[in-house]
Amino acid sequence: MASRKTRLVLMKILSLFSVVRGYNIPVIALAQYLSAIFILAPEERALDVILDINLFYIVLASSLTIASGYIINNFYDAQKDLINRPKKSMLDRLVSQQTKLHVYFALNLFVTLLAFLVSWRAVLFFSGYIFLIWFYSHKLKKYPLIGNLTAALLAVLPFFGILMYFKNFYQVIFAHATFLYLLILTRELIKDLENIKGDFVADYRTIPVMFGERVSKIIIASLVFLTVIPVYLLIEVYDVGYMDTYFYAGMIVIVWFLILLTKAENQKEYLRLHNILKFLIVAGVFCIVLIDPSVLVHGRKLLSII
Repeated sequence: MASRKTRLVLMKILSLFSVVRGYNIPVIALAQYLSAIFILAPEERALDVILDINLFYIVLASSLTIASGYIINNFYDAQKDLINRPKKSMLDRLVSQQTKLHVYFALNLFVTLLAFLVSWRAVLFFSGYIFLIWFYSHKLKKYPLIGNLTAALLAVLPFFGILMYFKNFYQVIFAHATFLYLLILTRELIKDLENIKGDFVADYRTIPVMFGERVSKIIIASLVFLTVIPVYLLIEVYDVGYMDTYFYAGMIVIVWFLILLTKAENQKEYLRLHNILKFLIVAGVFCIVLIDPSVLVHGRKLLSII
């Protein structure tokens, strides 16, 4: 009897882990720290950045906000997830909707307390972030394009939070952000193609539902071609050290992605495209260490002189 209860508790913990997508959050936290060390504050010692208590609060608050965002998104998407991801949906349902809401509000309360430890600006930032996630999950994601644009914005906002903390507004940073934003926006559109059946049943007016797969593919291809602009700037105009290897390899992956996109017709093939983009984004996180911080510091000094 005791072992059955223990098993049920473990299953519910696993269910909640699935709901908050606990496997994604450590990667996002790592990306924030690597961005802070190699891009946003390269003139500071890595150890000083890692031990910065306010940065820790910001990264932790971002992670918990993202986790609560996954919960509220799961809450509103219960119907369509049952169609698009039946196995995952059954696991997620081991935790009741009421429990999910309790955890959601508890996480957001803790995020607010963490933000207070940093500054009133952090409180405003995270309050706005939490509200925007809820508004996206409740309303915006049901509309074509605006839902995709908002989803991509929500994905890069944690990095904007630490950008505001370090107050470094250099063009090279926005080139990185633009490349990341375009990749995430492309991934969001691929997810719409992947989830078209559930979106149709749940009356989500996404681009594939409203305009069909052909139009969606044209928009996706256009976004992929636009990534060439920030990649060119990062390789030819700004010096990003050995990270240019990542961008060259990334362009090869993108060409392969486009070839597969033209042939994709079912959920399994769209899922493969989704995973390719996810791999490209995660690889970009780890490749941040290839940036030579001294190059960025030197570039900033030149900009300040100019």
